[in-house]
Amino acid sequence: MEKLKEKYKKEVIPAMMKKFGYKNPMAVPRIKKIMLNSSFGKEVASKTAGEREKIQNLIMQDLSLIAGQRTKLVKSKKSIAGFKLREGLEIAATVTLRKSRMWDFLERLIFLSLPRSRDFKGLDPKIIDKGGNLNIGFREHISFPEIFTEKEKTIFGLQITVVTNAKNKEEGLEMYKLMGFPMREAK
Repeated sequence: MEKLKEKYKKEVIPAMMKKFGYKNPMAVPRIKKIMLNSSFGKEVASKTAGEREKIQNLIMQDLSLIAGQRTKLVKSKKSIAGFKLREGLEIAATVTLRKSRMWDFLERLIFLSLPRSRDFKGLDPKIIDKGGNLNIGFREHISFPEIFTEKEKTIFGLQITVVTNAKNKEEGLEMYKLMGFPMREAK
């Protein structure tokens, strides 16, 4: 199922070398890692310890299913009374994907999850930052094929960051277009 990786090697690298004038294939931008993050936030703010742990476990299970890898808990670094947050409280789950799991997840993201998401009309080029990294936010995690919507108790949002070593936004945008990301035309 390494079709996207093969496409990157056979089509994207030569096209990028031609367009940007790279002399060496190693100079072409490539994807280094993909990070998935989900905050427990509002779901656990006013819950008891037992209820909080139940919700955290559900979110971590679903995030692990989506990523195909175990999640890691993130603890708060300081207390903020306005957010009902105490230092050391578990506030988010995160996963970092690299190598074959990263390519497998990218294929599922591009060809299954993005088209399945509600009211999807393509990715806005504005979500690419100056370093060529792509940040996608999902309001509902149920657009991923690994999640069965009938069995789902809590629906949560998640953020996906595709980290590249591109030098600027134009290189990153061109690489994403060539790889098959459904991009909207800039206005």
